[in-house]
Amino acid sequence: MTLDDYFAIGIPQDLGSHVFTAEEIVAFARKYDPQPFHLSEEGAKGTVFGALCASGWHTTSMWMRHNLLQIEPVEWTGDGPKPEFGPSPGFQNLRWLKPAYAGDTIRFSRTTTGHRALASRPGWRLLSGQGEAFNGAGETIMSMDTAVLVKVA
Repeated sequence: MTLDDYFAIGIPQDLGSHVFTAEEIVAFARKYDPQPFHLSEEGAKGTVFGALCASGWHTTSMWMRHNLLQIEPVEWTGDGPKPEFGPSPGFQNLRWLKPAYAGDTIRFSRTTTGHRALASRPGWRLLSGQGEAFNGAGETIMSMDTAVLVKVA
């Protein structure tokens, strides 16, 4: 098994789905993003969204939760020690393209696009990818370019 096989380069990985309930949306908003369209149906009616919807940060947080639940794509059968996932140095190009409305089931995915050795950290690689979230109609509602450090030696 190669690292490319283990990381499933270019193959979309289904991370599962989450139902965004009105209660959960409001609780998250009260704590982290208290904008009217996240706090109540009434507050959302006169906005561009027209109905109660989850914060983009809520959607992104749920992507991260599902990503971590599915962090290892397959069992390691390659030579040498099993790769160890480390911290993320950040993400880029986070886009909230459509809202997750109360009652929506949102599906999450990850596609690893590549990896490269880190000259500054021998034995470590930077794993790059694409994180996405989709509504019930299959429309992309959130996307971002991801990165995570992986110890390979």
